[in-house]
Amino acid sequence: KERKLKGTFAFKTDIGKTRTDNEDQAIVVLNTSDEVFMAVCDGMGGASKGDLASKIAIESLRDSFKAKKKNKWSYLDKLWITKAARIANHAIYSYAESHPSCQGMGTTMVVALLSDERLLIANIGDSRLYTITEEAISQLTTDQTYVKYLVDTKQISTEQAKTHPERHVLMNALGIYPSVSLDIDIIEYHGESILLCSDGLYNQVSEQEIKSICLTDERVDQKVKSLIIEANNNGGSDNVGIAYWESIHHD
Repeated sequence: KERKLKGTFAFKTDIGKTRTDNEDQAIVVLNTSDEVFMAVCDGMGGASKGDLASKIAIESLRDSFKAKKKNKWSYLDKLWITKAARIANHAIYSYAESHPSCQGMGTTMVVALLSDERLLIANIGDSRLYTITEEAISQLTTDQTYVKYLVDTKQISTEQAKTHPERHVLMNALGIYPSVSLDIDIIEYHGESILLCSDGLYNQVSEQEIKSICLTDERVDQKVKSLIIEANNNGGSDNVGIAYWESIHHD
């Protein structure tokens, strides 16, 4: 018998303390098949084009999810998210083509699809997905950044990466090129809390602090607010986008 997903969720973005535009978007939506879809997009392109790119992406992904049917097989979910990302990519790219002032705009994209005991994770850029349990916080996405590449090829250390002048340079983004590639992973889901966030959170708040806030007894919307307050208290140098899901266990 399939287990019905039960949980509570919250999503929120914040402009932070130094930016003039909020280029982050976040959503959590449910469909009639009891699937949960979460997404965070962090736009780029400056002069308020980044917020347009992330908005187009989120709306396109939401439409794709609303039209989605539940799949028995995980490879069909992979095909679905690949197509959804292509549609979003095309929407941003073609808008920029017809509006020259928007050329070069793009966005990160991290999504989670919860379908019974299956968690699909898809990622473009450097927004992240974490799972959180009493024991651990685990980053399940790989940052598609230049410094991650430098770390992986042992040209710099993980410590050096934290302060590297080019740490914001992305190796991949949605909407910049006519075609798009994304990392997709599917794992078994055992009721962990799921946190999607932009770099505005994890660059300001340590993973241990994130875990501590998520493990408090506060309501989920309050936890998300607390994470944003913490990021702003620690400098708030960027927008913050968060989508958060917590299972309700019925033993």
